[in-house]
Amino acid sequence: MIAPWTPAGGTDTPLGGVRIPFPTVDEVSRHCLSDDEPESVHIEVHLPGRLDPARLRAAFRRALLTHSRVLVREVPGRRHRRSFAWELTGEPDTDPVGLAGRGPDALAAARARALSACPPLTLSPPLRLEVVETGGGTGAPEPSAAGEASRPGTVLLLTMHHTALDAPSGLRLLATTAEQYGGVDPAPVTGRVRPGRPAPAPSGTGRAVRTRPVRVAPDSRPEPVRARAVGNGMLQTDLPVPRRVPRDGGHSPWTVNDQLLVATSLMVTRWNASRGRQAGSVRLTMPVDDRPRGTEMPMGNGTRLVEVAMTPEDPHDADLLLGERPDPAAVVRLLRTTARRTHALKSAQGAPLGAGAGLLTAPLLPVGIRGVLTRGARRVAAPWMSTALVTNIGRVPYALDFGDAGRATAVWFSAPARMPRGLSVAAASTSGRLHVTLRWSRALLDDAAGADLMGLFAASLSTTSLTSAGANAPGTGTGPGAATGEMDATAADAEATPARDHASPGPGGPYHRATRHPDPTPGGARSAQDHHKRSS
Repeated sequence: MIAPWTPAGGTDTPLGGVRIPFPTVDEVSRHCLSDDEPESVHIEVHLPGRLDPARLRAAFRRALLTHSRVLVREVPGRRHRRSFAWELTGEPDTDPVGLAGRGPDALAAARARALSACPPLTLSPPLRLEVVETGGGTGAPEPSAAGEASRPGTVLLLTMHHTALDAPSGLRLLATTAEQYGGVDPAPVTGRVRPGRPAPAPSGTGRAVRTRPVRVAPDSRPEPVRARAVGNGMLQTDLPVPRRVPRDGGHSPWTVNDQLLVATSLMVTRWNASRGRQAGSVRLTMPVDDRPRGTEMPMGNGTRLVEVAMTPEDPHDADLLLGERPDPAAVVRLLRTTARRTHALKSAQGAPLGAGAGLLTAPLLPVGIRGVLTRGARRVAAPWMSTALVTNIGRVPYALDFGDAGRATAVWFSAPARMPRGLSVAAASTSGRLHVTLRWSRALLDDAAGADLMGLFAASLSTTSLTSAGANAPGTGTGPGAATGEMDATAADAEATPARDHASPGPGGPYHRATRHPDPTPGGARSAQDHHKRSS
């Protein structure tokens, strides 16, 4: 993996005028930008109190100077130049902090801007931070934020251009802002600890047979209408963290990240079946992040993307997973298979986007020609692109304590959902709750279809939780692949949890460690709005 650039010594220092060639991930993103589907990442931090605007501006500025790799802009140039480059500015070109007003209408407008208006790459930093005061508006709260918008508080909404920064970088920046605002020293953040285990056989990754993955079936709008739709839609919900079955040593044979992958696979399969689509191979893209999460964290796009095949090892399980109530033993077998595959993929080393992307971005040809080749390769590879993107930060590892404004009560974020995938699922956990964002391309789904899909996801995640709860119960099947309490040597990794009083349990995943979680409330198939109202 090619790590983002950092100055010598591994920490960011205020530098100006230094130029950094675009890493592979940044260049591929830059070549494929589209006005119809902005390449934005958004993070929401919900606080119970009010913030002082001047004090927040000063704290955010100090955070930017601490992580000076964020203070970049694209160096202008002609199409015949050999590479794109970032220029470190040392100081912000503009004030990135803005006051977005008060109430649910202001929050809805800020979210809409996050999905439609990327910060420009020509100004440093390529991000903006909007401050929304909740609980003061006259309009009815949004269904996706019913509990948050009705109470007095503040939402910090950070929007970043994904060509320059990813969600973990943005979260680290907000954590440093909280430390500066609250006047507290940075708390140590335990790094990922991955137990050394023998790597599974190559077939354990599910990559032995390359099949064309299924696409998410579009909604019922006529195809010409869908083709003219632009932008992304988004829906957020608050769910219980799913239960996992413990094994010897107190760890689970699968992580919550594995449950999120299985739930997304079940959601897509059931959605497509309800629309008359044939079942097929679901493949999900999963980011893997091995960076440290302390103040020395390299900023930029520091994850590598891997694809997880969600095909059951036993072909007969495909039919058992299609029903409204998937067979529990089949779900357990898929969880175990997924855990083996994700462990193998996280343990392996590789380029962020694979060897092909590295070849396309090699500075052998001018950037204009490389851009044409990259976009052409993307169109050719579109039928083999994965079904959806599943991004799991896990339990938020930072206190996000803003002093008299309080600690974060919820953290939501979203990743781009460009076609041909057209769908991304993002999850983070605070205070023992799972904050899930579903984001979709409007060329694929409308808002009503997005809400139905979120309801299916909630029901599917509940299925993996109920399966885990009963996996060790008497009477559980004992055939091949049936759930037991035995230690699985090829199970997903469990990482150490730091003993910090602010740290709430949350999901383990490629961004996070595995921990023990509270019991979820069993949920059936219902709309995301109803689910949120009940869980609030």
